[in-house]
Amino acid sequence: MSDFDRNYAASRRGFGTDRAVAIDQGLRAYMIRVYNYMAVGVALTGLVAWLTFQAAVVTDAGGAIVGLTSFGQAIYSGPAVLVLFLGTLGLVFLISWRIDSLQPSTAFALFMVYAGALGLMLSSVFLTYTGVSISRTFFVSAASFGALSLYGYTTKRDLSPIGSFLMMGVIGIILAMLVNMFLRSTQLDFVISVIGVICFAGLTAWDTQRIKEMYDPMEDGTVVGRKAVMGALSLYLDFINLFLFLLRFLGDRR
Repeated sequence: MSDFDRNYAASRRGFGTDRAVAIDQGLRAYMIRVYNYMAVGVALTGLVAWLTFQAAVVTDAGGAIVGLTSFGQAIYSGPAVLVLFLGTLGLVFLISWRIDSLQPSTAFALFMVYAGALGLMLSSVFLTYTGVSISRTFFVSAASFGALSLYGYTTKRDLSPIGSFLMMGVIGIILAMLVNMFLRSTQLDFVISVIGVICFAGLTAWDTQRIKEMYDPMEDGTVVGRKAVMGALSLYLDFINLFLFLLRFLGDRR
């Protein structure tokens, strides 16, 4: 009887080990899917922004910007900027609110549309900052994002309280930026930039932990696919905002 008990316990330990390995492999595949979706979105945004800028400006023989094309005048006009802003905002809300009823392929397609539209809107950064400084800031942002996301994935500390506080910080940043549109204070702009970097650095770690904890090995592929798209969208927004706020410090203006 004692031999039977030991054999049974050993078989149960083996079963638990196999299940743990399967869950770990599923989680790894899920997170890789999230990061791949996010990387495609960032690449699409960068490509669209660069191509839009190239089509929008007129340069001299030395590469200096001397004017805007008719396309540039249209895309950087007040009405076009407003339409792009409201359109991208609407796409984020659409994906977030309808994610439970969307097919993963549809949700991913909407995410790509959003990334492309944001690229159109963000092409204006090439008008303000040099290409070299934009590239430098991008690599700094990518390295920082990678380190922060790795911390969020591996840490045993619960980051939920920090995440809630940082979300309130983001709301404060938005309100402060709206106020500063009228005040045009350089001091307030500097404070906003510092807080922005801190908030989105923290949100990168928190979102990574939250996305990891969203994974459930018992859910079917459709649900996992939806979660992967939403996770990619969250990390994409963290990266883009971290990049934009770092650009205020590291970017060389034209």
